[in-house]
Amino acid sequence: MYEYSQLSPKQRKDLVEQRLKQGFPPHAPPHPLNIESFYLLTAACYQHQSILNTSPRRQQLLNLIFEQFIDHGFEITAWVILVNHYHLLVYIRDFKQLHSIFQKIHGSTAYQWNREDHQRGRKVWYSFCDRAIRSERHYYATLNYIHYNPVKHNCVNSPYDWVESSIHWYLDIQGRQWLRDGWLKYPVRDYGKGWDD
Repeated sequence: MYEYSQLSPKQRKDLVEQRLKQGFPPHAPPHPLNIESFYLLTAACYQHQSILNTSPRRQQLLNLIFEQFIDHGFEITAWVILVNHYHLLVYIRDFKQLHSIFQKIHGSTAYQWNREDHQRGRKVWYSFCDRAIRSERHYYATLNYIHYNPVKHNCVNSPYDWVESSIHWYLDIQGRQWLRDGWLKYPVRDYGKGWDD
């Protein structure tokens, strides 16, 4: 995610020139498809700082996410908020709205948390990224990946022990057996390896 900061000044300049020649903006990944579909959306704190280090902060962020996404007509079907990043599984009808939604969520939380932490001017958020869901198998593997993420990052020993996760909603609505069956049928394996570390 932070490869750009590892590049030399010449490598950075070459990369920006290459992106501009291809018609892409110099600072963000392109979104050429913009199709109506389910997407895995991921946003991280800048340089993976543990700014979401309390349950009230994570709950506040989750409330803002639901408020903004639902107000704009998006359907969130899975989520997890960790100490330095979060994942959402969202049905997106109008891809162009995403930037302003994230800007509202991240702008307001960054301002408040910097005041609380006496860190005025600290960069809190890195940009979001998206991955289109390609199939039913991909959808359910993503759902399992989201629920397993707190274990993957050594926050808890069981996905059921992490509060800010949709696993509890699925447990109430679908039941534990449904979750177990989905885990066996759509295993995570190496999903996210290399891009969620």
